Amino acid sequence: MTNSIKEIEGMEVIFIIGSNTKETHPVIANRMIKAYRKGAKIIVVDPRKVPMTRFAELFLNLQPGTDVALLNGIAHVILKEKLYDKQFIDEKTEGFGEWEKSVEDFTPEYVEKITGVSKENLIKAARLYGNSRKAGILYTMGITQHTCGTDNVNAVANLALLTGNIGRESTGINSLRGQNNVQGASDAGCLPNVYPGYQRVDIPEIKERFEKEWGVSLSEKAGLKSTEMIPAALKGNLKALYIMGENPVITDPNMHHTIKALKSLDFLIVQDIFMTETAELANVVLPAACFAEKDGTFSNTERKVQRVRKAVNPPGEARDDLFIITGLSKRLGYPMNYNSPEDVLEEFGKMWPALGGITYSRIERNGIQWPCPTKDHPGTEFLYKGGFPRGKVHFTPTQYMPPAEITDSEYPFILTTGRNLFQYHAGSMTRRVKPIETHAGEPYVEISPADSERLNIKDGDMVKVMSRRGKIEIKAKITPRVSKGVAFIPMHYREAAANVLTNDAALDRHVKTPEYKVCSIRIEK
Repeated sequence: MTNSIKEIEGMEVIFIIGSNTKETHPVIANRMIKAYRKGAKIIVVDPRKVPMTRFAELFLNLQPGTDVALLNGIAHVILKEKLYDKQFIDEKTEGFGEWEKSVEDFTPEYVEKITGVSKENLIKAARLYGNSRKAGILYTMGITQHTCGTDNVNAVANLALLTGNIGRESTGINSLRGQNNVQGASDAGCLPNVYPGYQRVDIPEIKERFEKEWGVSLSEKAGLKSTEMIPAALKGNLKALYIMGENPVITDPNMHHTIKALKSLDFLIVQDIFMTETAELANVVLPAACFAEKDGTFSNTERKVQRVRKAVNPPGEARDDLFIITGLSKRLGYPMNYNSPEDVLEEFGKMWPALGGITYSRIERNGIQWPCPTKDHPGTEFLYKGGFPRGKVHFTPTQYMPPAEITDSEYPFILTTGRNLFQYHAGSMTRRVKPIETHAGEPYVEISPADSERLNIKDGDMVKVMSRRGKIEIKAKITPRVSKGVAFIPMHYREAAANVLTNDAALDRHVKTPEYKVCSIRIEK
């Protein structure tokens, strides 16, 4: 997030796109509702009538996979009606002229044909966002998990630049992270092309700094992204895989393809707190400690580094991640000389100035948001107050392209996937909690009343859902939350896993994120 969670309460306009915030980030949703009660206008963009629509001034019910067209259409209206911040654009951006031409064709009428959102509502949304200088955009995987996910995020950034809604309090481009410490893992270099602090592996001077610090020779070649590893394993180009705290059998697209790839490895290690579906395929399982069984730090979605303290000992042979990693490293011939997680944080701050001022003593009671370069720096609640690090920031032209898989007579429904309030991610933890299972332990597919009537399917009927990759049997839930021709399945349930159906061949061309949010299916009673 460029801005802080508490700043949401000060926003005049809250633009939510691709985020079922009330169910997937309920604490943040409460901030939005407080802002609403203070007079904020909320715009919700989603293929489903998610719970936040109850508080929305406008609900833009678009067709799955058409976000770029919608965002370009809003920009088109803001330009046409001269609602943009010319001073901000002139002083802090570049590439405006080229980008402006790229949205000329995205008239409200054209966008309505692509997205299904009426031109009247599109214009209202553009006026609401364009007239405010205290407007924030909040998004999640509803716009990133597409073949055009990078374009979607660039289109969001273009809107913020167009209106100058960045670099000030209660504005910004705010990605709500999907899991605990995803931000911290990314910061720490759990990406294939960077060292800690997003420092690229292919820049010689950066590589040399880390070589000197760690006393090893490092490669300048970027590694594989996780979605490239599974195909590489299937082809025999990847022989061994070490999976920590992830359950790709449930979470990766095309489950059958994923299982086949993992079984084709020479060696699979899984490190987790439970025996997951992925761990069951492993040659070696390393039992890990959960959050309450270890010390360290987590970095949350607003870039806040916070202490985590051990409350209980891990059970049996389970050990904390640092113990396991350093133990493995020593056996492989490279001793890591860390006595505690605090040592790791100190090294992190030494190698990445944004964390240089964050120490255990400073975050004893409250976390600090990076960048925090010095020991007397208070941390940074919102980014870019003094301008952008690289000088002027570039507008990025984005063009609409349809989803990788579109409907036809054989597969006439669009399936979109996501989460619900009660379960969490692959269910590895929440599905072991009896009260949660009692309330929300059964998989379901949401079908619109119009489609249920046409297919003669009643609420609670068992149905077959089929794609080009597989089929599942699942209970029908008839609800107006989905539009005609659209179906929704939550991702949590292994007995009717949505990712049996999703498309593993459709990846974002830049970052290789799968298109979880759109695939074609058939539904039969």
